[in-house]
Amino acid sequence: MPLTVNPNMAATSPPPVMEARRWLEGVTFPADRPLINVSQAAPITLPPLAMREAMADTIMTVPGAHLYGPVLGLPELRAEVAAEWTRAYGGAVSPDQVAITSGCNQAFAAVISSIARNGDEVILPTPWYFNHKMWLDMNGITTVPLPTGRGLIPDPDTCAALITPRTKAIVLVTPNNPGGAEYPPETMRAFADMARARGLPLIVDETYRDFHSQSGAPHDLFTDPDWDETLIHLYSFSKAYRLTGHRVGALTASTARLHQIEKFLDTVTICPNQLGQHAALWGMRNLRQWLAGERDEILGRRDAISKEFARLPDWNLLGCGAYFAYVEHPFDIPSDTLARRLVREAGVLLLPGTMFTPQGDVAGQRQLRIAFANVDRIGISQLHDRLAAFKLE
Repeated sequence: MPLTVNPNMAATSPPPVMEARRWLEGVTFPADRPLINVSQAAPITLPPLAMREAMADTIMTVPGAHLYGPVLGLPELRAEVAAEWTRAYGGAVSPDQVAITSGCNQAFAAVISSIARNGDEVILPTPWYFNHKMWLDMNGITTVPLPTGRGLIPDPDTCAALITPRTKAIVLVTPNNPGGAEYPPETMRAFADMARARGLPLIVDETYRDFHSQSGAPHDLFTDPDWDETLIHLYSFSKAYRLTGHRVGALTASTARLHQIEKFLDTVTICPNQLGQHAALWGMRNLRQWLAGERDEILGRRDAISKEFARLPDWNLLGCGAYFAYVEHPFDIPSDTLARRLVREAGVLLLPGTMFTPQGDVAGQRQLRIAFANVDRIGISQLHDRLAAFKLE
């Protein structure tokens, strides 16, 4: 019997990280040169011991942690996010403008489901975050690429020229995945003003906000008294507190928007993971100093990447920030071919730019993403040595 498949799903690309892992099949790595895996941004280190102890206590002493909870999330966590965003961004955010989701990917899916349908358009800067593109494809929503060029910073005027009657939203990710670029405050303001003038939602994904190199607010979008008429903000607790397996994200938007999004969340998961929500709440209340140390470590690795690539004259470091370095390689082969060869010949697993750009995009064929969240300074130096030694035969 033939398999019945939604054509939109069939046309969606496979998950890139899972696809890259298949390149490891049948490949062995000698003990003196183990695999350097810079393919995925998710931290693999456990949450701090104090958090795990608090989670264990939650399991044993909080009956509600084992039951369905509110669809839009734990009230205490929603209030904590609202208070933190108000403090950090200098604007006014109320708890009823916050929803907790099962990870930031679900936050994006819920927002898009409330905005667009089959045949509509959404603008994504390229290189784009592949899961955003995949969700749009699954739903028959056309992704309109917004090229960012060598600086990886999108231009609002270029974006404005792409808007059509079918455009339903503009998406920005900063610090950027995959490019690492931190969008300047003036760029964010220009996009918000342009989106407002065009009557479009501006979706800002700040999954990696905790690792921004700038002290203080990275933009002023929340200072608008009516920010929720345009801005929809996404966040993830996974990176900040190493809670990737517990799937906890946050979505900040108008109460009217959340009323619609509640329908999606109730249908898909009913409520966010209760244990993960309690862990995120405990982290926000108790791990501020610890998180500052995590930020310092990531910024140190960012500096190490920049210094190492300065010693690779044939390579170009296009962007570096949060967990990512985005580079241009010097070889006369497409990046997806190069990435497979680097596994076998250099013991390096990374993702090609072809996974973050439209099919046939010339720039993507010359680019690679390096996710360095799980590679320390010694590993970064070893990565440089292997890339420097790699030659096409």
